[in-house]
Amino acid sequence: MRSFQSERQFSYKELLYKCVIFIATVAVIVYFLPREGTFNYQFDINKPWKYGLLQAPFEFPIYKGDAEMQREQDSIMTGYTPYYQLSAATGEKVIKQFRNDYANQLHRIIPNPAYMKHIERTLRSFYSQGIIKAEELGSLQAQKISNIQVVNENTSSKIGINNLYTTKRAYQELISSDTVHYNKTLLQRCNLVNYLTPNLTYDKDKSEAAKNELLSSLSWANGFVMNGQKIIDRGEIIDQHTYDILTSLQKEWEKRSETVNEKRLTLLGQILFVSLLIGSFVGYLQLFRRDYFQKRGSLTLLFCLIIFFTVISAVIVEHSLLSIYIVPYAMMPIIIRIFLDSRTAFMAHVVTILLCSITLRTPHEFILLQITAGSVGIYSLRELSQRSQLLRSALLVTCAYAVMFLALDLIHVNDVEQLSTHIYFNFIINGILLLFTYPLLFILEKTFGFTSNVTLVELSNINNKLMRQMSEVAPGTFQHSLQLANLTAAAANRIEANSQLVRTGAMYHDIGKMLNPAFFTENQSGVNPHDQLSYIQSAQVVISHVTDGMKLAEKYNLPQVIKDFICTHHGKGLTKYFYISYQNEHPDEEVDKELFRYPGPNPFTKEQAILMMADSVEAASRSLPEYTEESIYNLVDKIIDTQVQEGYFKECPITFKDIATIKSVFKEKLKTMYHTRISYPELKK
Repeated sequence: MRSFQSERQFSYKELLYKCVIFIATVAVIVYFLPREGTFNYQFDINKPWKYGLLQAPFEFPIYKGDAEMQREQDSIMTGYTPYYQLSAATGEKVIKQFRNDYANQLHRIIPNPAYMKHIERTLRSFYSQGIIKAEELGSLQAQKISNIQVVNENTSSKIGINNLYTTKRAYQELISSDTVHYNKTLLQRCNLVNYLTPNLTYDKDKSEAAKNELLSSLSWANGFVMNGQKIIDRGEIIDQHTYDILTSLQKEWEKRSETVNEKRLTLLGQILFVSLLIGSFVGYLQLFRRDYFQKRGSLTLLFCLIIFFTVISAVIVEHSLLSIYIVPYAMMPIIIRIFLDSRTAFMAHVVTILLCSITLRTPHEFILLQITAGSVGIYSLRELSQRSQLLRSALLVTCAYAVMFLALDLIHVNDVEQLSTHIYFNFIINGILLLFTYPLLFILEKTFGFTSNVTLVELSNINNKLMRQMSEVAPGTFQHSLQLANLTAAAANRIEANSQLVRTGAMYHDIGKMLNPAFFTENQSGVNPHDQLSYIQSAQVVISHVTDGMKLAEKYNLPQVIKDFICTHHGKGLTKYFYISYQNEHPDEEVDKELFRYPGPNPFTKEQAILMMADSVEAASRSLPEYTEESIYNLVDKIIDTQVQEGYFKECPITFKDIATIKSVFKEKLKTMYHTRISYPELKK
């Protein structure tokens, strides 16, 4: 007997699909990874250095702190004088306009020519000194600039901003400067404000040049760090000087990473790194989980989860949206554990965490925390059948985060007051988000064609519509299915198969009998319809319960794994009663076995093999003349040995040891089911 499913033939189509999904995974992950070189250290003033010895990788200046630089800039900028261009043509144009207006109409208001000369003389004085916009004067005052440099053609003069005219100030001075000789009311009637317009324009180029000249004299550094010089070692407290050095190193690191050549090297490194990790995971699947590697649903789910969590990490880190520890990374291994197995869940989790770590400044701490939390998630939730199990798992994962982070924090601090307490709130949010695994499972089931234990538990509920209908239409078949469910679950537990899966499969394996219940002995009550049919017709009716069951499964949208139990619980066996009876009646005729054969296929999983054995044994046990230990043992051995000899389990990953264990379970259970009860004595009078 072969232990595992036969090797599939080489397929270029499958190879192309795997190459495409590999390349697409690498491309998507690398696309979202940040290109800038990352300064992979996290530090804060008056906190201990968590990492090993740090030496300067190159020579760099020690930049002054922002506060110190701001003070020096403010001090040096007190001597800054912006440049303004004075437009003499603007004043001449306005004065000319005033003369024309006076000749045409204003002479009627102020006929005395002395007024005209006074106004013209005053306007010329304003425009020669300059009129500035009120908002620009306000800006100069806000910047605490006391003087400006006024450029008039080839000459430049410094003027205090208190001496500058705005339109409003010039108008007030024009009508109020000499009220003894000139009537203020007459001047107001002339609308002289129309002849006041700003003629000072900000000269950006000269102003910026003056500002840069001042700032060029400002020193941006307090010293230099030489290549190879020690900066700090593990456990040392980060004082102000060391903090300035680390901040300067970070700035210089980021500057160097902005070059085109650096970005190309970063991109090449990311492609190699991601390709190696994804390639390693593909190698693991090829060597140890080939069944997942050959199923597109499993392969797509694994790579989609890897891509999703890696991209989420890159986006969060690049845009500084949230703390990375809010992301429920443990959700990934839990999902894979529920749908696939724990080893694959752990491997996928490790690969994903390593991919995410290259986007972070503290990769070592991140890796330790996430691998610990993922491991706790895997082994705290071996199967999910109740919501309370996920709640317990989320609580354990949160505690694992907190305890591991506390351990790392205690290693690097000298005082309890230095412990980082704010991060524990992120761990609590992480645990809450982990609870969303439950509704997410339904979406993943429908998308990738999986069936979780939650769905199996819901299907095995005898109060659902299909089960209630079977209990009413075919009560004997329903009772047979219930007994079979208990029998198969016990055997599955003993050989470490999926007991919930085989239990649910047993509940639905005979649903096809609901369409013709009277043709099956467990539902008959004295009348046998087969008496009116030929053996071939009877065989076809019995065989049809498999095809009818598949139709009902399609109608009620049962998962594929349940459909597999329906079509494999008889495999490609014969309806032996009708086949042998027909052969006995026609000894000289060559019998066409295909008329008496179930459509199959034969079982190809352990769980399907258990159901086939249990179905035959449980049905045959009903016909035993007496229930003794010997008769039950002989029946179990005979039926299962015959199935093995006829090759029903050749395509199934089940061993002889498993079969021997299943036999012993069936014997124990049947002996308990059919034990002889004690006869109660009659009371003597």
